[in-house]
Amino acid sequence: MAERGRPRCFDRELALRRAMAIFWKHGYEGSSLACLTDAMQINSPSLYATFGSKEALFKEALDLYDREAGSPVAEILQNTPSAREAVAGLLQASARCFCEPDRPAGCMVLLSALNCTPANAGVWQHLHERRLRSDALLRARLVRGVADGDIPATADVQMLATFYIGIRQGMSMQALDGAGYDVLLGMAGAAMAAWDVLVSGAPPQPVPTPASGTG
Repeated sequence: MAERGRPRCFDRELALRRAMAIFWKHGYEGSSLACLTDAMQINSPSLYATFGSKEALFKEALDLYDREAGSPVAEILQNTPSAREAVAGLLQASARCFCEPDRPAGCMVLLSALNCTPANAGVWQHLHERRLRSDALLRARLVRGVADGDIPATADVQMLATFYIGIRQGMSMQALDGAGYDVLLGMAGAAMAAWDVLVSGAPPQPVPTPASGTG
């Protein structure tokens, strides 16, 4: 039996890549169907016939982003010999990725749905789970660092991971606000300067409470 309907006459991979750029720049809710179809150079029926829905298109665009932007990070964490060098490499690679010319700034997984309406709570949850998986890669590398002797057994690995995850997230936000590669690289360097103190096992010092008045 002959296939019903007209054959697809566009480059699916190219259309997906264009959709990724729109979602990355405008976020999930900020990317209207009209904006997406215009960028992808297809009509709405073709979008639904090919990708299923806007949400399914978004998730596939995230997969493409992970393959291209996430793969170098995973490789650095897996293959860099020492834990310290792995974390430094992670931050340096992120600095490059977040302000790459001719691409939207920052991290797509972090920025494309910071907040969502209740109707799109599933999209936020999906991104939340992706961020947790990414964060788990860093924690696993730090745990391996303890096993390898790169990090003292007394170090608070959870605190260490949280700190460097927060630095990376901050770099993404700074890139969104226009920070260039040198600024992001400076943030990475400042964060790595704290490495020896953070892995020493010494408890962090509390932030002093400001005086309530001048008397």
